[in-house]
Amino acid sequence: MRFCILGSGSSGNSALLQTEGARVLVDAGFSARKLAGLLEAAGTSLGQIDAVFLTHEHGDHAAAVEGLRKFPHIRVFANAATARAVQAGLSHRPDWQIFETGTRFLFRDLEIQSFTVPHDAQEPVGFRFSSGREGDLFAPRRSLAYLTDLGHAPAHLHEHIRDCEVIVVEANHCPELLKADPKRPWSTKQRISGRHGHLSNEGVRALLGAVSSPRWRRIYLTHLSRDCNTPAAVEQALAEIRASLAACEFAIVGAGEGTPFYDLA
Repeated sequence: MRFCILGSGSSGNSALLQTEGARVLVDAGFSARKLAGLLEAAGTSLGQIDAVFLTHEHGDHAAAVEGLRKFPHIRVFANAATARAVQAGLSHRPDWQIFETGTRFLFRDLEIQSFTVPHDAQEPVGFRFSSGREGDLFAPRRSLAYLTDLGHAPAHLHEHIRDCEVIVVEANHCPELLKADPKRPWSTKQRISGRHGHLSNEGVRALLGAVSSPRWRRIYLTHLSRDCNTPAAVEQALAEIRASLAACEFAIVGAGEGTPFYDLA
């Protein structure tokens, strides 16, 4: 398994996951043209993408679906509520692959577990992607959990991320920077900081600290607000938890940024 973040933040979110048998996107929150450029920089193209897995219908996670009409081979995985919400704004019908939230299913050499997350969307989900076989020296089993856009972290998330080598989780805002932000009205600030909004730096710290005996090798902190968070604020909030997870690498992805490939093998 190889993984990279193509872009992260309120302007758009998408990640690329590759295995021997599949090349998939997790979310596609840019215009198709922008996404094509990001994929080209990563050494691939939309024509080589097999599927898109949508966490929810918001534009910064699903905007490219309209442009996928030029790539009818790409399957779009979503639960029924998310598919309905996205389809309402489309001029074509993608190759929807509908799953029931909470189920486990297969796509090529990937096993996907979907699970609920609390966010103000129709039926938002996180994903756990696994590939390989237990005990196989040449193709060992590896797992990656992807959870973003969640206002708080319910206890059921612990079991979904505990045994993953890699987890991707949002660190959206610093509460003090959000409170002091002059651009956002009070109602927007309440939405962001609410239990169905976005996870703060402190919320991420609490989630990571609550999981016992994790197998994490790398943690991506993503979806940073351009105005209400900074990598330095994330570093400060997570200093203690980073010290307790000394064997784990932390990658803080700034607003609008991507990352190089990481090889899970």
